[in-house]
Amino acid sequence: MLIEIHMLKNYPPTNLNRDDTGSPKSCWFGGVQRGRISSQCLKRSWRKSQILQEKVGKSGLGIRTRKLPELVAELLRSNGVEEEFIKVACRKLSGFGNADGKENKDGDYTAQIAFYSPDDIQTVASLVLDEIKNAGDLKAFEATSAKQWQEKLAKVAFRPITLDIALFGRMVTSDAFADVEAAMQVAHAISTHRVAMETDFFTAVDDMVGGDSTSDLGAGMMGDVDFNSCCYYIYASIDLDQLKSNLANSPDVEKIVEEAVPKLVETMAYSNPSGKQNTFAGNVLPEAVLVECKQKKIATSYANAFVKPAAASADKDLVENSIEKLIQEVRTVHKDYALEVEKRLWFCKSKYDYPLDGVDHVRCESFRQVTEELYDVLSSK
Repeated sequence: MLIEIHMLKNYPPTNLNRDDTGSPKSCWFGGVQRGRISSQCLKRSWRKSQILQEKVGKSGLGIRTRKLPELVAELLRSNGVEEEFIKVACRKLSGFGNADGKENKDGDYTAQIAFYSPDDIQTVASLVLDEIKNAGDLKAFEATSAKQWQEKLAKVAFRPITLDIALFGRMVTSDAFADVEAAMQVAHAISTHRVAMETDFFTAVDDMVGGDSTSDLGAGMMGDVDFNSCCYYIYASIDLDQLKSNLANSPDVEKIVEEAVPKLVETMAYSNPSGKQNTFAGNVLPEAVLVECKQKKIATSYANAFVKPAAASADKDLVENSIEKLIQEVRTVHKDYALEVEKRLWFCKSKYDYPLDGVDHVRCESFRQVTEELYDVLSSK
């Protein structure tokens, strides 16, 4: 089964995802410039969301890092390993994640960033403990190599992976860790409308400056920050068969999927990227949510609903026009292609309350009903 999630989120002035110049990311679509949030940014905001972490638990989520040596060192210390051995081990572990095991001469971090599960880190630590024990002394331990360690690790049965690795995938250039095909595809979010970039010129007032003295008047500092305001269309799909296959080594896979997917949809709705939030506080909830459950895996984005940019008018605001365009695209695709949708769940803020007429669907009166209905679909399989 394929689960597709479509959302509209309308943000006030924000800078949620910056480019190399510090400006909000953008793109061209439909012949005009749009605001954009990268899929990488979205996935990280979901993965690090407190909502998902509370549901899954720390042991159920991985860590994406170059600091594998540091993580293993903590476990070695807890096992009473001497610091001189740990120092050598960290240097060798910096060679993990690439095929030749070349150590990083600049520091104890890997050349490649990778996703690790808690089981991965524990298995690496156990391997290092065995190497220390077999070597017997520091000199013999130093004679071993990261390449040898990785070859041994590749022969160890692959560990269960965490939910986030199963969803978002993992690619490494070493046989020591299994590549994982992502079960979830995430599009770059784009604004439903033409974007206008703006700049805020700011000054900071020095609290110690002022009063009768005029010798040091002026701003303590000044600068500028770019921002925009966008209604974003967010789209993602989850291949449940791929997700279950990725989690095959985990106990009670069916239950994990039944509970995790609705919670992930909730996470998508309730979490926002963290970029410049202390400056703009752009924390919003969706204006509309559409979830489609398909047996035939024909993934379909409705981004083309916004080829002609949405816009505010005298009688409709920007969000209303965006919702209408999304509804029209759903109807058009349904009429022209007749794709089989086992269950379609539609939620629209009561403020707007636009019906999804013309296609079979469940009209959800609240967002909670969306996740409850989705859970019922998954648990019935």
